[in-house]
Amino acid sequence: GAMSVDSITDLSDNTSKLLEALQLSHPHELDPRRSLGKKKMLSLNPITWQVPRIVDRCCKHIETHGLQTVGIFRVGSSKKRVQQLREEFDQGLDVFLDEHQSVHDVAALLKEFLRDIPDSLIPRELYAAFLSTASMEGPAQLAALQLLLFLLPPCHSDTLHRLLRFLSEVARHAESSWGPDGQEIPGNKMTVSNLATIFGPNILQKEKPGEKDAGAMNFEDSTAIILVLQRLIEHYQTLFMVSPEMQCDILRRLFQTDPDVIDYLLRRK
Repeated sequence: GAMSVDSITDLSDNTSKLLEALQLSHPHELDPRRSLGKKKMLSLNPITWQVPRIVDRCCKHIETHGLQTVGIFRVGSSKKRVQQLREEFDQGLDVFLDEHQSVHDVAALLKEFLRDIPDSLIPRELYAAFLSTASMEGPAQLAALQLLLFLLPPCHSDTLHRLLRFLSEVARHAESSWGPDGQEIPGNKMTVSNLATIFGPNILQKEKPGEKDAGAMNFEDSTAIILVLQRLIEHYQTLFMVSPEMQCDILRRLFQTDPDVIDYLLRRK
């Protein structure tokens, strides 16, 4: 006799936030062809990954053209070209990055975006909590990081996952290797430690860019930021995985508090 709901707008605020946080996605919902040309209300499951276009395109460009580029993210770029790309993205243009763009320009654009977005990728209210995990070790550290990642809003979570996947791929090509014909394939020299040093301060920010003392950071914080980001890059696959046990526990709790939501999810299956 419970009222069924087919839209997130039909639920109370608390329930909708819970479901957003859980992101219990049905694979069919992630099919980009499904929603082409259709305007629908936000369903209970997210329709697509919430990753800014600029982040995804910069990552794809470097994955395609720059994994063998020595010193990527460290070599200088053209400020003029980076500014032009930034303005085109800001204007909402469909910017197409291809082999004609400098890998170093695209790398600089990605760093600038992460540094300058008003809400840092890891929300500032979680800054101290994330840094506190630096003093932990082993499974306890990873468990604490995973719980903190579950607190991120969907857009932040999806974007961080995409970025960490990308940084892991860059680090995988850090060392030189040998091709099938015996030729040497140069490494990019960007180890997990190097990438964490560069990206850490852009992702974990205590103050907004431009605020007083925003550039000042003590040595302990700097070291902790690098260590935390290293762990996120190294273990991103397991950290973003919700275990079957936790899913079952969540569903049991929802059954007690919002049985109509469970009814909806089962009907969707």
